[in-house]
Amino acid sequence: MAGISFLDGHRTWVLTGESSTYALRLGEDDVPVHVYWGPALADADVVALIGKPLPRWDGFNDPDEGLDELAADGGTRYWTPALQVRFADGTRALEWRYSDYAATDDHLRLFFADRHYPLRITLHYRLRGDVLERWTSLSADTDVEVVRADSATWALPVFEDYRLSHVTGRWAAETQLVRQLAPHGETVFASRRGITGHHANPWVMVDDGTATERHGEVYGVALAWSGSWRLTTTRSSTGRLTVSGGFGQDGVVHRVGPGRPLVTPVSAGLYTDGGFGAASRAWHAYVLAHVLPHPGELRPVLYNSWEATGFDVTEAGQRALAEQAAALGVELFVMDDGWFGARTGDHAGLGDWHVNRARFPDGLKPLVDAVHGLGMRFGIWVEPEMVNPDSDLYRAHPDWVLHDPHRRRSELRRQLVLNFARPDVAAWAHEWLDRLVGSHGIDFLKWDMNRPFSEAGWPGEADQDRLWVEHTRAVYALLDRLRADHPDLRIESCSGGGGRIDLGVLARTDQVWTSDNTDALDRLRIQHGYGQLYPARAMAAWVTDNPNFVTARSVPLRFRFHVAMAGVLGLGGDIVHWPDDDLALARDLVALYKDIRPVVQHGALYRLRPPVDDGLTALSYVHGDRVAVFAYRQAAHFNAPERPLRLAGLDRGGRYRDPDSGRTYSGAALLAHGLPLALPAGDFASVVVRLDRIKI
Repeated sequence: MAGISFLDGHRTWVLTGESSTYALRLGEDDVPVHVYWGPALADADVVALIGKPLPRWDGFNDPDEGLDELAADGGTRYWTPALQVRFADGTRALEWRYSDYAATDDHLRLFFADRHYPLRITLHYRLRGDVLERWTSLSADTDVEVVRADSATWALPVFEDYRLSHVTGRWAAETQLVRQLAPHGETVFASRRGITGHHANPWVMVDDGTATERHGEVYGVALAWSGSWRLTTTRSSTGRLTVSGGFGQDGVVHRVGPGRPLVTPVSAGLYTDGGFGAASRAWHAYVLAHVLPHPGELRPVLYNSWEATGFDVTEAGQRALAEQAAALGVELFVMDDGWFGARTGDHAGLGDWHVNRARFPDGLKPLVDAVHGLGMRFGIWVEPEMVNPDSDLYRAHPDWVLHDPHRRRSELRRQLVLNFARPDVAAWAHEWLDRLVGSHGIDFLKWDMNRPFSEAGWPGEADQDRLWVEHTRAVYALLDRLRADHPDLRIESCSGGGGRIDLGVLARTDQVWTSDNTDALDRLRIQHGYGQLYPARAMAAWVTDNPNFVTARSVPLRFRFHVAMAGVLGLGGDIVHWPDDDLALARDLVALYKDIRPVVQHGALYRLRPPVDDGLTALSYVHGDRVAVFAYRQAAHFNAPERPLRLAGLDRGGRYRDPDSGRTYSGAALLAHGLPLALPAGDFASVVVRLDRIKI
């Protein structure tokens, strides 16, 4: 039975999820020690696993090393530290003293203190199905420097080998999946940029090297944080591997003291024995059930004006785009950059959030009303955390940006970063955002952030390092406040594409912009990596024009649509200049997407053939009695015949009907033999197949 139990005679806590168990205990010296993480076990079975610590082999090797629940720096512990503190007298080592615990059905708190110094540590554990959330809170009666404060240390079973799955990339090439054997020593995945980052993402999965999409044990750890972060896997010569992760970075010190507690972000852990596919589906279910603010909604088909107009934004031009978008079946019209201040390019105006009256003589209200009159919601692009040096805001408040004395202020995209850790900056941002949304009836914000931190100083502030955490928390607080004040407002997270995608921002937004790269072929790989952890319900994907502005590749419109339809469908092309045939096809495919949208956005994802080469890629979503199958041939070779596509996640004893062809299939045949695809000839061929389970 799921829940939390305390085995008093063994000083052990057992947390049981839907199909997994996690257990920890107190060691003889009060250090919290890991016992077990894996398939569900009864309490009696957990007790049988509790053994005495193994004796040290020699003066250099500790066979029990790496089993601490939160690996603290101190004594003869040399594992990768999750917690490093420095007291006022220079003492660095931590010595644990257990105090008490408190538990509800799903939340366990363990209370500790240092044996001498007035530092208190609380370890938190919260069950969310088969996902276990962990975090740490610190408080002190005197000032303590916290050099490192990871949220948790996760100890994995001893395997014959370890393989790491993670994503890497860059701007316009985010979330590229990588699987590699874990090296011995420390492997660090991180962002030092003040944002989640394009180059890595705060999660890692671990298996023994034999797991596949459908089979094998997989462990996953993900961090719910949108600022600088770090995940470290440590593999020892004794055969143990741990994952430790949290916010912050080397050189940034947190200061804890009276009235200044420190609470780390959630580190979430998941175990499954169903391979990478089951792991992804479990993560998706967790995000939908416990992370997204409005998970039950269907995200609307949107149109975004950026690739059509760039900075050349006018009321007449936006009206023309909106009218065409409405005719195609679009439900949300989003006006991108260029509507405010002196924003005729990326060189000026950022920070001056007043309507450009040369472009909108009567303000935004006429356009907003026109869009609403066309039956669409209205969205608008904002970049609240940034400022151009050529702006009225910067001229009035040059001290508001991150900067250090006697150092140049590095510009990227001609922008500087506003210090949201300052209460006056956060209050300014709330005032204009609240006014913009409230006075114009804005339904949707595309919240962008187009550069990382640099010169992250705060002259005049005694504890400047706190801006690394408090900037992100101020963004969270602002998003939370806007949503509370405007319950119907929906928000998309964007950071030059996929630079701010994580469980922390997903708790406050409704979708994320996956990448500025809208090339359909590249998107197959980007979306493949994104979907390892995050659900299609939050994955914005656009259909844009040929040739693609990133790759200069031209891809058929149908293929572009079919790729984008595997997420939250959007259009971003210059649709007022599309030929009639393209407009007719777009209307049909938007209508098709609306029909399968509940399946895509709320269904279970099955990756059938990954985009590992230029052959066939396929995936499906299963939701109740409905199935949506997406298949893409990237390139045709040697006139090879198309093989049937074996499906997954179906009722073996059921029958399924294709409403387009009228053909029916048995679930067993689709699982064992496969679905005939009938792809069009040639390169960039694609098909979407709907299947409905027949009621008998």
